[in-house]
Amino acid sequence: MSTTSYLSERINNLSESATLKMTKLGRELASKGINVISLSVGEPDFNTPDDVKQAAKQALDDNFTRYSPVPGYPELRQAIVQKLKTENGLDYDPSQIVVSTGAKQSLSNVILTLINPGDEVIIPTPYWVSYSEMVILAEGKSVFINTDIDSDFKITPAQLEAAITPKTKLFMFSSPCNPTGSVYSREELAALAAVFEKHPNIFILSDEIYEHINFVDKHESIAQFASIKDRVIIVNGFSKAYAMTGWRLGYIAASKEIAAANDKLQGQTTSGTCSIAQRAGIVAYNGGLESVLKMKEAFARRRQLVYDLLNAIPGVKTNLPEGAFYFFPQISSFFGKKDLQGNVISNSSELALYLLNEGHVATVGGDSFGNDNYIRLSYAASDESLVEALRRIKEALAKLS
Repeated sequence: MSTTSYLSERINNLSESATLKMTKLGRELASKGINVISLSVGEPDFNTPDDVKQAAKQALDDNFTRYSPVPGYPELRQAIVQKLKTENGLDYDPSQIVVSTGAKQSLSNVILTLINPGDEVIIPTPYWVSYSEMVILAEGKSVFINTDIDSDFKITPAQLEAAITPKTKLFMFSSPCNPTGSVYSREELAALAAVFEKHPNIFILSDEIYEHINFVDKHESIAQFASIKDRVIIVNGFSKAYAMTGWRLGYIAASKEIAAANDKLQGQTTSGTCSIAQRAGIVAYNGGLESVLKMKEAFARRRQLVYDLLNAIPGVKTNLPEGAFYFFPQISSFFGKKDLQGNVISNSSELALYLLNEGHVATVGGDSFGNDNYIRLSYAASDESLVEALRRIKEALAKLS
């Protein structure tokens, strides 16, 4: 009996995460003694701030080792409410906050609580690899709005309007964006909100996990527009801003009805997230943004460094991302070229695999993000590693003929 014959259609229809796959392939090469530079994973290369780590140690000493409330400790939900008020000018009640095991689970919870089989979910491309797969799990249908580098990978109100049908249930996007680093301005969000005002049955899932890695003005949330706020679900977390990826701590801010539905779902799946991580999260949000701003300074320097190095590679076209810590350069000029063994590069995944095997740099093909003409590379690495990685990429690409 083959594996696929007894597994559910749900899991057979699901794709493996491309980012995790490339990370795994890179580690396999590294295990053979090859020096691999990984630019494939979306993870800050900084340590969690000391006061946050100390809070976790204190939580252990104080015996916060039992089941936590499903939607999160009251103190953490209140800290999130205060953060949203102070930093974003948004008013929420703790009953509108649900803490989960990472922003990834928060996204999945929202989709599973909103989407029925056949419901349409509008997703601008490029998008984070898991968005469309989560829609598949919910038996919904993804409707993609394509963008490209010339528009800084942002959609227009006209494109949004054209994608809406009577079956549209949800619109989901990220700003700052993974994988492009694009950031929507207040004016751009207002224009999109005006479209949603005409369609009161559509919900908006706003992934704001990269909020603090933003190099233009201040972060703007689409939830700021009162006419649609009750239909906006904010997803955020601690992983990127506070270098807490392994702590698995995320949350939603939504209407009381949607928050209650997420609480209900989570109560039947994972229950409350790690008690120690939550106590650390309270200190992170109550402790200010000093460590966050230091990381942002480093990312700003690296962004310029990588931008200059990418522009020095013939055949590569890139823009300057306004947020997050990714570049999404156009590399389609290399399609149709051959490597030294005579293998033809026909798509972005093959190019990413070539760069891994020939240049020993792990990147991710753009096809997994919804646009095959690009690759994603993270600059969450040291300056020295980035300089060496871009040198290897340039050298490897030059070998194609």
